[in-house]
Amino acid sequence: MEKAVDNVYQKGILNKFFEAFGLEQKYKLLGDFENYVYEVYKGNKPFILRVTHSSHRSMEEILGEIDWVNYLSHHGSNVPTVFPSQNNQIIEEQTATDQTSFFACLFSKVEGIGVRSTDEQFNDTLFQSWGREIGKIHRLTDQYESKHGYRKHWFEDDLFALEKYVPTELKVIQRKNEIIKQLNELPETNYGLIHNDVHNGNFFYDNDNIYIFDFDDACYFWYVSDIAIPLYYACYSLFKNEERLDEKRVFANRFIDNFMIGYQKEFMPPERWKEQLTLFLKVRDITLYAALNKKIAPEDRNQGLQESMEQIRRRIEHGEPIVVL
Repeated sequence: MEKAVDNVYQKGILNKFFEAFGLEQKYKLLGDFENYVYEVYKGNKPFILRVTHSSHRSMEEILGEIDWVNYLSHHGSNVPTVFPSQNNQIIEEQTATDQTSFFACLFSKVEGIGVRSTDEQFNDTLFQSWGREIGKIHRLTDQYESKHGYRKHWFEDDLFALEKYVPTELKVIQRKNEIIKQLNELPETNYGLIHNDVHNGNFFYDNDNIYIFDFDDACYFWYVSDIAIPLYYACYSLFKNEERLDEKRVFANRFIDNFMIGYQKEFMPPERWKEQLTLFLKVRDITLYAALNKKIAPEDRNQGLQESMEQIRRRIEHGEPIVVL
C-alpha cells in the first residue's frame, strides 16, 4: 500500500466498519497491496472485509464490481456473496483526516482452500477446473448488462500510464506505447467485462471446482487476457530462474492445453486466442511492473522482489513475453 494511504488509515476507521457490519472484535489481515483485506467473524462464521481507499477505486467503481459479482453469483458462478451492513448499505464509507474516503464491503468466504504452485494439487485436473470456471464467467458475462455503478475500460487504467511510475525508463515506456498501439488495432470482438487477475492466489479449490474471489481489478478488456493471466502467473511462480526456458515452455503448453479443455466445456474460445496470447502476456508484464513501482517504494523492496522486477523490466525492454509456446 502507498505510504500516503497508510498514513491516514487510522484504527478508528476500521473499528467503525466493524460496528457498521456487526462484526466481532477479532480479525486477521490477509493482504494490503491494493486494498486492506481481512478475515473477520460474525457469529463465529468467517467473512471477508475489504477496505478500499478512494485513490484506488471510487464508490461508483465498487458498485459496478458488486453489480457484476451479484449477477455471476445469481447465475451459478463460484464467486462470493456480498452482504449489506446493519444500515442495509452494500458499501460503508468513512472519511479520513485528509478528507479522502475509505470504503468497506463484506463478502462471504468462498469454499475450498488455497493452492500454491508447489502443491501436489497444482496439476492438470486443477488447470481444467480453472479454465472451466473462467469459461463459465465469460459465457455468463456475454449476456450481462450493467445496472449499477461503473467499471473502467482497460485504457482508463492508470497502470497503462507507466511513465508516471518509471519516468526515466524510456525504453520501457516506448515498449508500452507499442503494446497499446497493438491493442488499439484489435477488433472489438470477444471483448467485455473480465476478472483480469485470476491467479491461484485469487481462488480456492475443493479438488473439483475453483471458487474465484477478488474482483477488484475487473475491467472491460479482451477475454483473451483472462486466459493469458493464469498462464502468466503459473509460469511466474514456478520459474524464477530465467535459464529454465525449455522446461518452462513444456509446462506452459501442458498448462494451456488443460486450461482450454476446461474452458471449452463452458464457452467457445475467443477467435485467434492462441496467436494473441503473446501480446497479452506482455500486457501483464507492463501492468504488473507499473503496479509494483506504484505500490512498493524502492526502500521497501527485498532482494527477491528487486530481482523479479529486474527480470520484468528486461523482458519489457527486449519485447519478450514471460514464455513462448
